[in-house]
Amino acid sequence: MTTRAEIEAAAARIAPHIRRTPVLHLPAEALGAPCGAALKLETMQVSGSFKARGAFNALLQSPAAAAGVIAASGGNHGAAVAHAAGALGIPAEIYVPAIAAPSKVARIREAGAVVVQGGATYAEAFAASEARRAETGAASVHAYDQPEVLAGQGTAARELEADLPGLTHVLVAVGGGGLIGGTAAWFAGTGTEVVAVEPEGCPTLHTALRAGMPVDAPVGGLAADSLGARRVGSLMFELARREIRESVLVTDEAIRDAQRRLWSACRVVAEPGGAAALAALLSGAWVPPAGARVGVLVCGGNCEPGSVTG
Repeated sequence: MTTRAEIEAAAARIAPHIRRTPVLHLPAEALGAPCGAALKLETMQVSGSFKARGAFNALLQSPAAAAGVIAASGGNHGAAVAHAAGALGIPAEIYVPAIAAPSKVARIREAGAVVVQGGATYAEAFAASEARRAETGAASVHAYDQPEVLAGQGTAARELEADLPGLTHVLVAVGGGGLIGGTAAWFAGTGTEVVAVEPEGCPTLHTALRAGMPVDAPVGGLAADSLGARRVGSLMFELARREIRESVLVTDEAIRDAQRRLWSACRVVAEPGGAAALAALLSGAWVPPAGARVGVLVCGGNCEPGSVTG
């Protein structure tokens, strides 16, 4: 399992390539929330989401990267791998499904990667990427189910704890589980509880926890392009089963409301997946206990600003 030592090593490795993103402290009344919260703004990360952390950590350790890198993504992971590959001088091919947002596809192309778009879901894009990787011998960076990726994503939790010691709860959106896996690994044994948040249309971890193992789950709704993994990663599932006590679901309406409140109160543009964790707090899907000190990972901002501000 991913350890704090591995996350510490990842933080040192990727430090020259990423941003230490800010934490925005908000009183309860700022967002109409039941308590104050500290928002970790990964919307301001290079490539527009937390995904750059895992992408850099994986590529910086991959001997096969000299032959190029191939990745499959709903959008954010592809943008992160394309950015990291460009920064490191590595050719990149990114496979994205038909549901990928145009703004994310454009971001991948702008980073200099070759984009191959097709298939209805992330799973289909991943299958195509694996076939291509077998032909070329290029490196592969999995969107969430890879040890180097989990350790890289855990660096966001490391920064949050350093900036705000004494957190009692951290809310994290879940797609395939790389971010929450890294977060759970960092906070394991510290007393800080990690709360999993998923859209009702993409209940991947929620379904797996009820089944006792990773299983296929529905993929749909407002945040499907970033949180729409068909099945949660096997590596993070063991962490989740051991460390995560609460898993809640939020509606698309709650996610959209969280996006709008972030914009109205803070002028922060978050994509639907990026606002999902906050939606749990604002909608009452998760109720903080008395005296809670809450951190929220606002994990991505790759969307058209007009979709939030309009």
